[in-house]
Amino acid sequence: MECVNGSLVREFVFLGFSCLAGLQRLLFAVFLVVYLFTLGTNAIIISTVVLDRALHTPMYFFLAVLSCFETCYTFVIVPKMLVDLLAQKKAISFLGCAIQMFSFLFLGCSHSFLLAAMGYDRYVAICDPLRYTVLMGHGVCVGLVAAACTCGFTVAQIITSLVFHLPFHSSNQLHHFFCDISPVLKVASHHTHFSQIVIIMLCALVLIIPLLLILVSYICIISAILQFPSTLGRYKAFSTCASHLIIVIVHYGCASFIYLRLKSNYSSSQDALISVSYTILTPLFNPMIYSLRNKEFKSALQRVVGRTYYPISPRL
Repeated sequence: MECVNGSLVREFVFLGFSCLAGLQRLLFAVFLVVYLFTLGTNAIIISTVVLDRALHTPMYFFLAVLSCFETCYTFVIVPKMLVDLLAQKKAISFLGCAIQMFSFLFLGCSHSFLLAAMGYDRYVAICDPLRYTVLMGHGVCVGLVAAACTCGFTVAQIITSLVFHLPFHSSNQLHHFFCDISPVLKVASHHTHFSQIVIIMLCALVLIIPLLLILVSYICIISAILQFPSTLGRYKAFSTCASHLIIVIVHYGCASFIYLRLKSNYSSSQDALISVSYTILTPLFNPMIYSLRNKEFKSALQRVVGRTYYPISPRL
C-alpha cells in the first residue's frame, strides 16, 4: 500500500455492528426512522423559533442553535452509519475519518459550552430578572454562541491533529461505527504518553469546565428559588430549568463514560452501545424534552401553522 501522511493505512474498516450481522437491515430501518424523526423535530423547532416573534428571546435563541448543532451532529455520523448497515464493506478513507472526527468533536464540544451558556441564561432570568434584557441582549447571546464554537473548534483541531499524526501500520479495523477517539487510538502503531495525556486533559476540560459553570449557576438558581414567597412561583421557576437539567445529565453522563477513560476494562461493544445513545437517541429525546412539551412553544407552533395553512384573506 502507498504511504499516506506517514501511514501505511489508507482507509479504516468499521466493525461496530459486525456481531449483529443478522439484524443489520432491521437496525437500518429503526435508525432511519429515528433519524428522520430527529431531523423533522429539529426543523420544526428552528423554523418555529425563527418565524414566531414571541420566541425571539435568549432562551429560544439558544434552543434553536442547540437544534442546529444536533442536526449537524447526527448528519456527520448517522448517514454514513446507515449506508454501512447495508454495505458489504464498511470502510472510510483516512482523510474522511479525520474529517468525521474533527466534525463531531467540534459540534460535541460546542454543544457542551452551549449548555453552559444556557445555564447562565437561566441564572440571569431567575436571579437578576430586572436586568435580564440588558445582560442577555442579542449581542451577548451571539457572543456566547461564537465563544462556544471557538472553544469547540480549537479543541477539535488539537485532538484531531494529535490523533492523525500518529503512525498507523498494523491494523485498520475500528471496533466502532464511526471514527471516535478511543477506537482510532487503539489501532495506532504507537502513541506517546504526552499525546494521550493532552487528549485526556482536553476531554476533561471540555466536560468539567462547562459542568462546573452549570453547577454554580444552579446553586445560585436554587438558592434564589427557595426564597420565592409562593409555591406556584417556585414551581414555575423550577419547571423552566427542568428540561435543561435533564439534557445536561444525559449529555455529561454519556460523554464522561466515553471520554474520561481512554483505557478501561469496558468492551468495545459497550462503548458502541453508549455511543448509539448519545449520537442517535439523545438528539431524538432533546427536542421532545425541551420544546415539544413546552406550552409556550406549542402555542407558538400553532400560530405558525395557522398562519401557514390558514392565512388571513385580504379585504375585498
